[in-house]
Amino acid sequence: MRISENTKTFKLFTALQAGESVSPSQAAKRFGIKNMSAEVSRVRQAGFAVYANRRVADNHVAVTEYRIGKPSRKLVAAGYRAMALGL
Repeated sequence: MRISENTKTFKLFTALQAGESVSPSQAAKRFGIKNMSAEVSRVRQAGFAVYANRRVADNHVAVTEYRIGKPSRKLVAAGYRAMALGL
């Protein structure tokens, strides 16, 4: 799957590729993304390992931030197993 340019998904992907961590509220303000999990799912379907990190902000609110990282060996192995099974 390829991410089309000039889309909200591409804007999010570009920010993540630049090493930024993006929260849903930041994505809504910067890119107009209302459903962050759907956009993250599209980036994952394109083959990138996007991780969700939960933290507690200064105002004691739990915040989920997304970032692109290096997939673990376990994740890569699971992908190869799925491909071997034809999934």
